[in-house]
Amino acid sequence: MAEETMTTVGIGNHGAKRLPSVDVDTFNIELKDDDGFLGDRASKGAFQKILDDLRKPLKKNGEDPLGEKVANEISKSSLDEILLGDDVPAAALVHGAIEEFAQELAYVVRRFFKTKSWADTECIVVGGGFRQSRVGELAIARADIILKAEGLKVDLVPIRFHPDEAGLIGCLHLAPSWIFEGYDSILAVDIGGTNIRCGVVETAWKKSKDLSRAAVWKSDLWKHANDEPTREGAVKRLVKMLKDLTSAADKEGFKLAPFIGISCPGVINEDGTIAKGAQNLPGNWESSKFNLPALLAEGIPTIGDHDTAVLMHNDGVVQGLSEVPFMQDFERWGVLTIGTGLGNARFTNRKKEKDDKKAKKDKD
Repeated sequence: MAEETMTTVGIGNHGAKRLPSVDVDTFNIELKDDDGFLGDRASKGAFQKILDDLRKPLKKNGEDPLGEKVANEISKSSLDEILLGDDVPAAALVHGAIEEFAQELAYVVRRFFKTKSWADTECIVVGGGFRQSRVGELAIARADIILKAEGLKVDLVPIRFHPDEAGLIGCLHLAPSWIFEGYDSILAVDIGGTNIRCGVVETAWKKSKDLSRAAVWKSDLWKHANDEPTREGAVKRLVKMLKDLTSAADKEGFKLAPFIGISCPGVINEDGTIAKGAQNLPGNWESSKFNLPALLAEGIPTIGDHDTAVLMHNDGVVQGLSEVPFMQDFERWGVLTIGTGLGNARFTNRKKEKDDKKAKKDKD
């Protein structure tokens, strides 16, 4: 297995702290308070619990404007419609939940700022599935206002790309820039506890060398939680998905790079194994004998005329990387992903050599 991981030599290390555009200062840190893990206070489940708790006294009197369904059975789109609808009590109830959740999110951010690695963060991008709703956007904006009112100098902003695509687009920023000079697209994989999404990501590098105009051309989603596959079965299905996307890209005329970027939950070791945090994935992914990048390189040994290189990093890191082109006004910034849990990563932008030369020239 150790020999198989050599396919990535010359491209980079898995879970690397130094990437082409940023240094990853920290990721996947788990903070606790007296009530447990901080991430549990600002997750999708936390919002649902807040909403249900607000409804309890109303249910006793038979006056719950949201009806019989519990919060986790009410879709994000339904909650968004309530906010815009004519049922004022229902809208007020949802706004109340937004306010309480925003307070919790602000509390979590304050705790992150007490750590050395997050103390001087200038901007935090908020991603994850919760962000893709009006409810999520309002909660993020309200938390931003709360923090600024308290004097914390940080911007809290929603991630720009759709959360379903940010984890794929972010994979571009794992690859060295020379790849983009010869190829116009890459294969990307975003692995989650419920779904695995694969895609062909167009770089649009000729139009915008900062990759700000990158886009997912085609993607395929597998809800693996419904099928309950074995670990080996999951890898086999993943290889097939990638091969199908490769064929589709070839037919469409894309010049696909011999590179696969992977976004995966957990702490990613340099050799491509997973140290911890992958407990929701099918089978034991935290085994030292399981190496997903090596298995994908074995299943897809070449793309075009070249050997396949594979790089994997933490899913929170990769989703955050999709924001690199838009974070250039900041030196230090972070990402929080609100979903089943709370993913997190903090970055420092790397100054490009040409920028350093220009600064020196201007000084002279």
